[in-house]
Amino acid sequence: WKPISERSSRLCWMGGSSQIMSQRCLVIDPSAMVRRVAARILRELGFEVVESRSAMEAIDICQTTMPDVVMLDWKADGLAEPGGDEPDGSDFIGALRSTATDTKAAMPAVIFCTAERSVDLIVRAIKAGASEYIMKPFDSDIIRAKFALAGLHDLQDASCAAA
Repeated sequence: WKPISERSSRLCWMGGSSQIMSQRCLVIDPSAMVRRVAARILRELGFEVVESRSAMEAIDICQTTMPDVVMLDWKADGLAEPGGDEPDGSDFIGALRSTATDTKAAMPAVIFCTAERSVDLIVRAIKAGASEYIMKPFDSDIIRAKFALAGLHDLQDASCAAA
């Protein structure tokens, strides 16, 4: 992952105008398989992807280079206080917000992933600052649609992703 100044951008033509596509997505999930699948789909959509297996590792990455988007497993480990409640994505979002403030970076969009079918969990995640949610298991259509709902991808523009 390169610092912003060294990052390459891709130029895509849309309706006679040009648009720079260089969004970076940090995928956080303890499962290597889930990270690989998500990364493959996101690369097909034109994102630069970095993977992390824990929330703590992800915060370290964000301190160096803040991504544009974070795709977060809601149960990502690594930020719970000893003897405290079980960690969840709200702990990560709070730490990410602090990191963004400390580094004077823009707060990235957060898309959280979960296998739990709980309306309360979704509400808690959105209140904590998540932009959108994705239920596991997911596929490319689900990620494409959810990223579009969050304003991170244009459903009509498959040409840039394929370029």
